[in-house]
Amino acid sequence: MPKSSNQKMKLLYIMKILLTETDEANMISTGELISKLAEWDIVAERKTIYADIEALQHYGLDIVMEKRKTFGYYIANRDFELPELKLLADAVQSSKFITERKSMQLIKKLENLVSKHDAGKLRRQIYIQNRVKSMNESIYYNVDTLHDAINEGKKVSFKYFDFNVKKEQVYRKDGEFYKMSPAALSWTDEHYYLIACSDERNGIVHLRVDRMTNVKVLDEPRNEASKSFKLADYSKKVFSMFGGEEANVKLRVHNKLIGPIIDRFGKDITMIPDGEDYFTIRVQVVLSPVFYGWIFQFGDMCEVIEPKGLIDEMTKRARELLERHNET
Repeated sequence: MPKSSNQKMKLLYIMKILLTETDEANMISTGELISKLAEWDIVAERKTIYADIEALQHYGLDIVMEKRKTFGYYIANRDFELPELKLLADAVQSSKFITERKSMQLIKKLENLVSKHDAGKLRRQIYIQNRVKSMNESIYYNVDTLHDAINEGKKVSFKYFDFNVKKEQVYRKDGEFYKMSPAALSWTDEHYYLIACSDERNGIVHLRVDRMTNVKVLDEPRNEASKSFKLADYSKKVFSMFGGEEANVKLRVHNKLIGPIIDRFGKDITMIPDGEDYFTIRVQVVLSPVFYGWIFQFGDMCEVIEPKGLIDEMTKRARELLERHNET
């Protein structure tokens, strides 16, 4: 019987079958391997299968031969364990900045890293109901382009839009291109943000990557401020990527809020005891409506001590809010 053109790829097909069909709970016998190879017009004998399995083991594939009801083979260890892939799939499916279509494409690729039996478990694991996803398909490529610009030390240009009350896209600057020096990308509050140095504004700006279009890397070096930018330090100061004036703030905080304080500012924050139930901290923050809201949510368990200007501003905002609700 003449050999088919697939015969030279027998070893590759055996590896494919083992990776796709087997895991610790699902073995495949030598006879089943021979039958599946025959579906690709590949002729195999038992003695050659043994030699092929040994060659794949030397290559690095973790193939185990075990006797249960009969002798069989299965892949024991893979590059990713099933719990790790479930975690990655959860992150992809729950990420708002990835569109539904792109999420499904990525998850399908993750399923290829396990056997077909475990792929079903992975699909059940990642289903999340009523998740609002991004509508901007280009974000997937925008992130990659922005990373390239940062790594290459180049400026970028792009258009940026908002939504009006009719849910229509409206470009800022009448659709003109922005040109900025990218400093870092931050995943904050389930959105991707570009943190960049703006020559036009002479400072740091934050922009939602899913609101950007026509992103291009320019043949122009980014400025020095963007190169020395420290995202870890900056992220402690900024609340939900809202810009504003930076200030040194002293807070008096109840001991019950130690967890939220560490979550927000990190374990390196210095806490000075103030009586039995309170402590004080000093932090550099960017003053914004989100920061005020963060303080207000803790009620009387978090008090601004300094600076006085911040106390006055928060008092003013609280009074305005109270008056507005009293009017209704």
